[in-house]
Amino acid sequence: MHTLNKKITKNVALTVFGALFLTCNPAWAKSDMQLQEEALKAREMRHQDGMGHSMHQKSEDSSGGFRGVFYGYLPCKEEGCDGIKQTLSLKPRNNYLLVTQFTKEFSMREYYEKGKYDWDDKTHILTLTPSKEGAAKRLYTIQDEGALVTLDSDGKPMSGDQEDYTLSRSDRGKTRQVHIH
Repeated sequence: MHTLNKKITKNVALTVFGALFLTCNPAWAKSDMQLQEEALKAREMRHQDGMGHSMHQKSEDSSGGFRGVFYGYLPCKEEGCDGIKQTLSLKPRNNYLLVTQFTKEFSMREYYEKGKYDWDDKTHILTLTPSKEGAAKRLYTIQDEGALVTLDSDGKPMSGDQEDYTLSRSDRGKTRQVHIH
């Protein structure tokens, strides 16, 4: 009986200690966003020979150096649509992935567009050329290394507040929506 009481006391003490330890410590788990950012930073470090993720510069080779992930919530003109979530990932070798999601009731569908991008240092215009034939090019003006502003097909600013058409770089923005692929 004495041995049984000792075991029970020991188990209760361990359980209480464990519960107190877990409630007093901050959460150990990382959010999906933190894990995604760490993976992106590690990938960028491999491709940029030690340059940080937030670096914005043109590379000496043909692979390009303007890279990063940009997020935005753009206006939507369709009926029943509250806005358009966009995530633009500018990758090595001038490849891009654009994920678009219309925020409509009962719709969570994401649209993916892949292709090549290029930018003009003089005009500060970023051009996305989709891989899919017949798809229209997209144009953005490079506001600074932390923001892109959507332009119309003629390269002119969209009507309305330009802030509404801005995609912010993931490591510069305060808040962002993350698309999980």
